[in-house]
Amino acid sequence: MSEDRKPEWSDPNEPEKFSSIIKRGLELEGQPVTIDRNTVYKKRKSMEPTIEALVDGVLSGNRGQLARAITLVESNAEQHFHKAQELLQKLLVHSGKAVRIGITGVPGAGKSTFIEAFGTYLCDLGLRVAVLAIDPSSSLSGGSILGDKTRMEKLSRNPRAFIRPSPTAGKLGGVHRKTREAMLICEAAGFDVILIETVGVGQSEVIIRDMVDFFMLLVLTGAGDELQGMKKGIMELADAVLVHKADGANKEKAELTRKEYGRILHFLQPATKGWSSKAYTCSSLTGEGIREIWDVIRDFEAKGKSSGVFAERRKGQQRDWIYSLITDQLHYSFFHHPGVKSKLPQLENEVMAGEKTAATAVEILFKTFLQN
Repeated sequence: MSEDRKPEWSDPNEPEKFSSIIKRGLELEGQPVTIDRNTVYKKRKSMEPTIEALVDGVLSGNRGQLARAITLVESNAEQHFHKAQELLQKLLVHSGKAVRIGITGVPGAGKSTFIEAFGTYLCDLGLRVAVLAIDPSSSLSGGSILGDKTRMEKLSRNPRAFIRPSPTAGKLGGVHRKTREAMLICEAAGFDVILIETVGVGQSEVIIRDMVDFFMLLVLTGAGDELQGMKKGIMELADAVLVHKADGANKEKAELTRKEYGRILHFLQPATKGWSSKAYTCSSLTGEGIREIWDVIRDFEAKGKSSGVFAERRKGQQRDWIYSLITDQLHYSFFHHPGVKSKLPQLENEVMAGEKTAATAVEILFKTFLQN
C-alpha cells in the first residue's frame, strides 16, 4: 500500500500490516453517491411455490419441484402442515404404483454401496429409481450426518435416479410419517422403484418394514460371530438375507455364510405369508448377484399380487399409518398444552428429588391435559 493510501489514523513509520486496501466511496460524475431516504423499499414477495405449482411440477417429473415438495412435508413448521396435507391429498391418486423396497444391515455391511450398484442396475434396465436414505440426525444442527449423496456419487449423477437423505430428527415416529409421505410424492412423480435405507439401529427396521413391500437384510461373512449379535426379530422381518461383499478371497466364506443363514431362515416364521425367505450372495464390486436379487423381488411381487397378499399388506400399512399419526398427534398436543408445559419442569424436579413417584407425576399431568 502506498503512503498516500494509508488511513490518517495509521502511523507512517510503522511497517505495512494491512491485508486489504481502503477504497474511496463510489462516485458518479464526480459527485458522491447518496441514498434517497424517502425511497420506499418493498418487501420481497415469498418465493414459496403454490400447491398447484408443486403438484404440476411433481407430476411432470420436475426434480426441483419434487425436492421442494418433499421439503414441505418434512417441515416441522406449523404453518406448513396443512399445506403439506393438501399437497399429499392431490397427489395420493397418482401414487401406489412403485415397488417399495426396504434395506437394512449391520454396520459395515455396505448398504449404500449396494444401493448404488443395485440402483444403477435398475436404471440401466430403463426403470426410474428413488432412494430415501434415513440418516441419523445431528443433535446440534438437526441435519443429516452421513449425507448419502456423497456416498452414492455415481447413482446421484444418473438422470433416472433421485436420492433424498432424510434426517431422523432424533424421532423414529418422524421417520414413519415423513418417509412415507416422501415415498408417496416420489411415486406420484413416476418413479418405478423406491429404495428406503434405514440407519440399521433397532426399532427403525420395524418402522420401515411397515411401509415397504419387500424387506432385505444385508450381512457380512463370518456367520458364527455375526449370528450371535443378530436379533432374531430382525431376521423374522426379512424377505431375503443378502450376504454382501462376496468377491475375491471372501467369495468362498460368503457362500458358507449364505448356507448358515439359509438353515436359520428355514426354521423361522415367514416374513410374508406364502413366501419362503432365503439367503443369497452378492458383490457390488463385481455386480454378481445383483440381477438375481432383482429377479427374486419381481417373483415376490408377482406371487404376492396373484395371491392377494400384496394388496392386503398395503391396506394393513394404511391402517397402521392412521394409528401412528394418532400417536404423533397426541404426543404433540400433550407436550404443547399450556398447563402441561407449566407443570412439567416442577414435577420433573420432584420426581428426581424422590418427592413424587413418576406415576403420580404423570397422573397429574394427564388430569391437567384432559381438563381443557
